[in-house]
Amino acid sequence: MRVVVLASGSEGNSTYIETDKVKLLIDLGKNTKYLKNQLEIINVDPSEINYILISHTHKDHTSALKTFIKRYKTTILLSQKMFYELDDIKEYENIIIYNDDIYLNDLIIKTIKSSHDSPDARNFILENKNNSVVYVTDTGYINRKYFELLRNRNVYLFESNHDIEMLLNGPYPKWLKTRVVGSYGHLSNKDSSFYLSKLIGENTKKIVLMHLSHINNTEEKALDMIHETFKEYEIYFDDIICAKQSEITEVIG
Repeated sequence: MRVVVLASGSEGNSTYIETDKVKLLIDLGKNTKYLKNQLEIINVDPSEINYILISHTHKDHTSALKTFIKRYKTTILLSQKMFYELDDIKEYENIIIYNDDIYLNDLIIKTIKSSHDSPDARNFILENKNNSVVYVTDTGYINRKYFELLRNRNVYLFESNHDIEMLLNGPYPKWLKTRVVGSYGHLSNKDSSFYLSKLIGENTKKIVLMHLSHINNTEEKALDMIHETFKEYEIYFDDIICAKQSEITEVIG
């Protein structure tokens, strides 16, 4: 399984997943031209994408959807509640409504509920043969009932949205600060580091910190926090990178 984060941040989010039989994008933020250019860097033609998996309907995860499907006719995977939120796809024919787990040839996608202020927001565990990827972002917390399902996976694409001090002392209005730190907002560096300290295991090969705020966070702060937390819990793991807003990650896998 190949994994590449194409964009991650408040301006747009999209992640590419590839198996022997499936080419899939999780979310379609940014714009179609940007996504096409980034896919071509890794030698993928956008017309080859089989599926677009939607995690939730906020614009930074769906802004390119209308133009992308008009051009490439890609099949969309989303829940029923998400479908009713997206006016641009009401007449689109290539849609699969998911509720729980999704089976796509050699790829199994387990869906879990995220805690975000968007109808029926989801996170995912993607499995192919002996490979697994956790996608957790845009959530205020992670329910403990999912811990066992999330534990000891190969790759973690994991939100580390904000530094709490930067957020509280920053320019956001009070209502927006409250939203971000709330149970339907985003994971802080501290939250993310704590969860990952409980989830990673001997099978874990890579952590990608996702959805870093360009106003309320820095890569240095996100990485410092996770390294400090891992040291506190005597976890020796340092293959950790930060996904960027307008630059693809390395090819993982």
